[in-house]
Amino acid sequence: MFEELTNKLENVLRKIRGQGTINEKNIEEPLREIRRIFFDADVNYKVVNSFIKEVKEKSLGQNVINSITPGQLIVKIINDELIKLLGSEKSDLIISNTIPSIILIVGLQGSGKTTFAAKLAKYLKTKGYSPTLSACDIYRPAAIEQLKILGGQCSVPVYFDEESKDVLKIAKASVEYCRKNARDVLIIDTAGRLSIDEKMMTEVSELKNNLKPSEILFVVDSMTGQDAVNTAKIFNDRLEYTGVILTKLDGDTKGGAALSIRSVVNKPIKFVSVGEKLDAIEQFHPERMASRILGMGDIVSFVEKAQEAFDIEQAAKLEEKYRKNNFDFNDFLVQIKQIKKMGPLSSIVSMLPGMGSKLQDAKIDDKIFTRLEAIILSMTEEERTNPMILNGSRRRRIANGSGTSIQDVNKLIKQYEEMKKIMKGFSKGKLRGFLKGMNLHKNIFN
Repeated sequence: MFEELTNKLENVLRKIRGQGTINEKNIEEPLREIRRIFFDADVNYKVVNSFIKEVKEKSLGQNVINSITPGQLIVKIINDELIKLLGSEKSDLIISNTIPSIILIVGLQGSGKTTFAAKLAKYLKTKGYSPTLSACDIYRPAAIEQLKILGGQCSVPVYFDEESKDVLKIAKASVEYCRKNARDVLIIDTAGRLSIDEKMMTEVSELKNNLKPSEILFVVDSMTGQDAVNTAKIFNDRLEYTGVILTKLDGDTKGGAALSIRSVVNKPIKFVSVGEKLDAIEQFHPERMASRILGMGDIVSFVEKAQEAFDIEQAAKLEEKYRKNNFDFNDFLVQIKQIKKMGPLSSIVSMLPGMGSKLQDAKIDDKIFTRLEAIILSMTEEERTNPMILNGSRRRRIANGSGTSIQDVNKLIKQYEEMKKIMKGFSKGKLRGFLKGMNLHKNIFN
């Protein structure tokens, strides 16, 4: 997420931290570099100019206190202004007391609306709501079928009418369905177009005027840069939506849309999509995102993901096994599956402070866990519980069965032995020990 932007900013901040004084001369060059970096990231030029002006004025107007250096103060000002640029504070989803509370999903075709609608439904289920999806994209081939499949994957009902060509009628019928079946949130997936056209805008305007949704969420592909910002402005001028959703942040994203859109349309970013899986959705926290962009990590989000992924009862059982030194490959497999629940490795690593520069020339291999699982699943039950019997011929058979090499099998067994040593001293809640035990800090990069 924003690796290129983060790496460049980290280099500039490293120079700034070394400053012994604050004056117009020694901050001019770093700010010029930041301006260039933002332009390269396709950030709106008005937003860039305003940001640089604010940072400069506040840097020159600040008195340095004894507890921090001048360079640290400038970095803090940059961080504060970046948080402000991204929205200052998180904006919660608005759920009305009316049943159902209606959420209208709008945006261009290809922005990821349908997938996001399903992700949001799954997210709301985890918060105790009973969502329903409404298939109101009657134009795109297979759009209804796609929503039905996604709804099935997250066990959320999907209302659809493949015979009707009246979008408003379908939407109103889905509202009645929710009322009759005690479904408290209705998420409506609307049609998109390859470009903005009057028919599309009229259709979503009618839905807004007739349904009175509590939220209108504009979904935008973050990889489109300034185009995303221009589209967001046109949609907002017509619809006055309530929030922005940034999708595909796990892709080759420069960061221009994320850094520009809040200032241009004056609407909060509410969620970001960071992967293809239905649980790859995060509520947007401006202060956490600013920290990630500046290479300072996001430990709070990391801990939250770990808490969601790790089963406390299962962890207690494993802890007991660690103490008795009974940890085997079955337990290793359980831990791998729990780590996978946290999301793509690239997203996880980006939350760790100082990792941005290490990612610059490295490729994150998100399939590493799949390979490890394949190796373990190719073992017999006896081999998993008693790794001491894994001789050369057994290792060769496991490599052939898992589609890997003997070197891969040997590496996993070595990691397992190292992990066993660490886990003997494992104390409750120390996820760091597990990560170190798996040598992730060395082996996630290929």
